[in-house]
Amino acid sequence: MNLEQLEKVRHGAGFIAALDQSGGSTPHALELYGIDSASYSDENEMFNLMHEMRSRIITSPSFTGSQIVASILFKRTMEDQIEGIFTADYLWQKKQVVPFLKIDNGLAEKNNGVQLMKPIPELADLLDHAKHHRIFGTKMRSLIHEADIVGVNEVVEQQFITASRVSRSGLIPIIEPEIEIHSPEKGHAEELLRDALVAQLDMLDAESAVVLKLTLPNIDNFYSELIGHPRVLRVAALSGGYSRQQACTLLHRNRGMIASFSRALTEGLRVDQSDEEFNRLLSHSIESINSASTS
Repeated sequence: MNLEQLEKVRHGAGFIAALDQSGGSTPHALELYGIDSASYSDENEMFNLMHEMRSRIITSPSFTGSQIVASILFKRTMEDQIEGIFTADYLWQKKQVVPFLKIDNGLAEKNNGVQLMKPIPELADLLDHAKHHRIFGTKMRSLIHEADIVGVNEVVEQQFITASRVSRSGLIPIIEPEIEIHSPEKGHAEELLRDALVAQLDMLDAESAVVLKLTLPNIDNFYSELIGHPRVLRVAALSGGYSRQQACTLLHRNRGMIASFSRALTEGLRVDQSDEEFNRLLSHSIESINSASTS
C-alpha cells in the first residue's frame, strides 16, 4: 500500500471527484454534457466519448491534488490513457490525486425496500487488475429506498463482506450504501443505516480501515459517530441528485464530511464550450465543493 496516498485519504484537504459513470449512467452524463445518443453508434464509441470528457476534466489546470483528495474511476477509464499515461498513474504522478476504482456490477432488483449489489463473480481478477494499474482502493454502491430493517442490514452486510475481500487484497474499500433522497422514510432509514454501520465497524480488526460514502443526512452532523470511528478513514457525502448548490449547502452543515460528487461536479460543463470557459466553470465547481468540504 502507498503510505503517502493513505495519509492523503486520511487527512488530505479537499474532496473526492467521482468520475465513475458506468454503462447505465453514461448516456445521461453525455447528454448533460451536450452529446446525445445520435452521436455514437455503439457502446465502444459511447465510452470513447466519455473518456474524452473525463480526460478534459482531469487535465484541466484546476483539477489538482490541492483541492481534490481522490478520484473514483470506471474500469474502462482505468484501462485507458491520458496523454500516453494510464489514468491512475496520471492522476497520482501529474495531479497528486489518489485513484479509486468502481467495482460493482450495478444494482439487483428491489427487495425488502433496497437494491443490493449484483454478484461480482470476477472480483478476484478485478482486484488483481486494479493493483496492476496501481489503484489505491475501490468503491461499491447499494441503494436503500425504504426504512426496512431487514433490507438495510442486508445492504450493510453485503457491503462489508465485499469490503473484507477488498481489504485482504491490499486495497482500501469505499462503502456506499446510498439512501434515495426522495424517500419518505429517509430519516428513519438513516437511523437504521447508522446503527448497522456502527455494528459492522465495531467487528473489524484493528488493521482494517474503510471509507464511507453516504447520502447527506436530514439531521446535521447525524453521522458524527461514524466520522470519529477508529476504523473509518473518511466519511464522504454523495450528491444523490441534489444540485451542486443544494449539496454544498447541506455539506457545509455537516462537520467532518467531505464531498464525493459526480453530477454536482460536472454540472454546467458542455462539450461545445471553449477551453477557457470549460476550465473557468470547472474551477468554480471545484472551489465551491472544496469550500463545503473543508468548512
